[in-house]
Amino acid sequence: MHPALIFLFALISILLLTAKFRLHPFLSLVLVSLLTGVLACEPMGTIEAITRGLGSVFSRFAIIITCGSIIGILLRKTGGMSLIASDIMRFSRNPLLALSILGFLFSVPMMCYILAYVIFIPIAKELATKLNYPSISTATSLALGAVASFNLVYPSPVIISAAEELSANTDTLILMGFFIAVPTSIAGYLYARKLGKAESYGASEYGNQGHVQPGFTEITITAQKEKAGIIQEKEGTREKAGIIQEKGIEVQNDGVQKENGLQRKEGVQGKETKKPGRLEAYAPIFLPLLLILFQAGFEHPSPLFAFLGNPNVALLIGVLLSIFSGRTLGFEMVRALVEKAVRRSGVVLLDLCGGGALGATLAMTGAGEALGRFFLQINLPHILVPFLVAAALQTVQGSRVVTMLVAPSLLLPLVPELGLPVEILILAMASGTFLFSHVNDPFFWIFGELAELEPSEVFRSNTLGNALMGVVSFLLVAGVYVFFY
Repeated sequence: MHPALIFLFALISILLLTAKFRLHPFLSLVLVSLLTGVLACEPMGTIEAITRGLGSVFSRFAIIITCGSIIGILLRKTGGMSLIASDIMRFSRNPLLALSILGFLFSVPMMCYILAYVIFIPIAKELATKLNYPSISTATSLALGAVASFNLVYPSPVIISAAEELSANTDTLILMGFFIAVPTSIAGYLYARKLGKAESYGASEYGNQGHVQPGFTEITITAQKEKAGIIQEKEGTREKAGIIQEKGIEVQNDGVQKENGLQRKEGVQGKETKKPGRLEAYAPIFLPLLLILFQAGFEHPSPLFAFLGNPNVALLIGVLLSIFSGRTLGFEMVRALVEKAVRRSGVVLLDLCGGGALGATLAMTGAGEALGRFFLQINLPHILVPFLVAAALQTVQGSRVVTMLVAPSLLLPLVPELGLPVEILILAMASGTFLFSHVNDPFFWIFGELAELEPSEVFRSNTLGNALMGVVSFLLVAGVYVFFY
């Protein structure tokens, strides 16, 4: 079978298995990888490619993802996250912008924008209640800010795998990614603000007839549809009682209590503790970032800084600091929280390993090269090729990290012919991952459920907002390429 047809078969198969039949992503990716290799008439080579892809991804992400999960859950339990959030809010007169900054700052250190959203969505909902803002606006500002940095800023899992595979200059990638991510996140914030104004106007019009409180949508007024621990079934959702489980991210709703607009989780019981000091709250997140950035700032760092600045080592240091911060919780509580975080990260890693298996298999069949050559044959500008390949992958399988695990493998044979700087190639692919967040994207459902929005509202806020940011990001990348290369 022709490699391009094999690639098309793989994309359609993943879409059917994950979106229609709701098969677990890991199984979907591995099964499609196996079938892809069989269609390429290389069954034994396929097994080797799958195991090689699985092992490569696990060795690359196991420590990073697990550490990010542990740091996030411990700081949340100790109150460190709440303290940092309060500080950011205190210095901002614009709550929507503050929420965007929260998402932007924390999604990369946590190695998961979904986790950042889950942690801070109670603050977004509380702001909506206290300030009489539409909840769709506050949730969108938080979510789009988190996605902007996660998709573009090194050492996010979206960027770091492509940077390693394509041997990018990390110094250049950090600077370019950050300065493209900032205006991209601003575009998301402006979209959330405009969305909030439109919702407020519509609600005010409705309120003239139905006495709806200004600033809230009628959906928000009637959104008391979830009881503690039970999430009602919606079109296309994959749910369990008390658990939203999408792409390995579990959002526990057991024992959720809503009080003054905040959700309190009681999955792990423990004694009341006072909040940690600012140093203890900030250190587990910002010290690893500083170590990574410091060693990246030198072309030939000393062995000590090269060791400490390695993302794996830096995040392990963050874990130790977060455990020290959680000492007042007691040993048993800390142990239970760490185990919970490890279980969560383990499921995430399974999905990522499945993506690595698919990427290795498609690279073996030559499907990526065939797709890239197709785009070249229709005389598209070369910078559009990585953008469109990533957008196609994102549309079909939904995970941004998986897209960036697969896309570099597909485009690697075409790098010399494209003639693009590696950093531009990576950021063009990353821009494509913003597009087409729909029902097969796990965040589509998590965003809607926690913000208490209907699917139509999620399309209007999350899907369109991400598409806007993808276009803005790509135009900025293209501008950097035209004017600086």
